[in-house]
Amino acid sequence: MARILAIDYGTKRTGIAVSDPLQIIASGLETVPTPQIFDFLTKYMAEEEVETIVVGEPMYPDGNPAQIAHLVVGFVRQLQRLFPHIEIAMQDERFSSEEAKEVIRQSGAGQKKRRDKSLVDKVSAAIILQNFMEKRRGGG
Repeated sequence: MARILAIDYGTKRTGIAVSDPLQIIASGLETVPTPQIFDFLTKYMAEEEVETIVVGEPMYPDGNPAQIAHLVVGFVRQLQRLFPHIEIAMQDERFSSEEAKEVIRQSGAGQKKRRDKSLVDKVSAAIILQNFMEKRRGGG
């Protein structure tokens, strides 16, 4: 089975997570400077089989699109052009950053680690992916 890759897009950094080949467990993979994201993805796709790319859909708590939503739409269009054979899906990412901070805090990480924005981005991508997989399995 091919992996599912999740992306927590940001203007500076982009968090990336992947599933295991059985699509059961989501794990943070990397945080990449956003200008380098397509180079990273092209290299990753050449090495790993990916069937779906899940992109976090930025929304305000009330459900309206967040300020960077238009940037994410453009990013998704570029993904579709670059990887036309891969399904691109959107997943509501409301509260994923807050959840990520809580997960990191509960892991016993020190204060310095908890402030590491690249770690938060990577964990947020894993949460987006886990939510997507649960929803796909009918559990969310």
